[in-house]
Amino acid sequence: MSLPQQNRVALVTGASRGIGRALALALAAQGAHVIALARTQGALEELDDEIRRTGGEATLVPCDLRDFDALDRLGAAIHERWHRLDILIANAGILGPITPITHATPKSFADILDVNVTANWRLIRSLDMLLRASNAGRAIFISSGVAHRAIVKPFWGPYAISKSALEMLARTYAAETATVSNLKVMLVNPGPLRTDMRAQAMPGEDKLTLKLPEEIAPKIMMLCAPSWKETGQLYDFPTDRVLSFRGPE
Repeated sequence: MSLPQQNRVALVTGASRGIGRALALALAAQGAHVIALARTQGALEELDDEIRRTGGEATLVPCDLRDFDALDRLGAAIHERWHRLDILIANAGILGPITPITHATPKSFADILDVNVTANWRLIRSLDMLLRASNAGRAIFISSGVAHRAIVKPFWGPYAISKSALEMLARTYAAETATVSNLKVMLVNPGPLRTDMRAQAMPGEDKLTLKLPEEIAPKIMMLCAPSWKETGQLYDFPTDRVLSFRGPE
């Protein structure tokens, strides 16, 4: 009996913890070869051990997403070994300081945009032809509720700006590939989950009230399936709905 993602190749960024780790494990359990990218070698090795214990396979890529040349080399390496990429899960991101926008330093502002926006554009640029070479390419970008809701949250400016830009980046990519490839591009709003980033943003919150990253993994796996038909939309985990972006009224 074949597994749902048997013989498919999946790249997960931010794979060493949180949502990325949960998705890497879920993909491996469904038969995918997981290319796990994160900054921390030790955490990647722990992930690899767990994947192999369950009979899965992984390739580890210790990399800082701000090393844009490394992302170009990654695309070349995937092409040389597999000639395609079936799934991209662009999960890695940083919160940055929660502060008035006038207090953000040039370095912190640039770091947030580099990781949350520019790195994802560089991944698209590096991996586009590989995703199109798949018979059912899937690209999933992890966004945030601060991006697509109409309410502006004070002090969340750099993060919200970066996630809003990420949403437009992904939607543009979806529009440009919709009629010329089998690629489907989706955004995901995970909502509040029990992750390190959430704890950084809300240090006084009772983490036991939050859902685990493992609970969203099956939902995102649906978006990765070859049978998934939608593109350019957003899956909202808190409401368990696929939402269309509103056009001008």
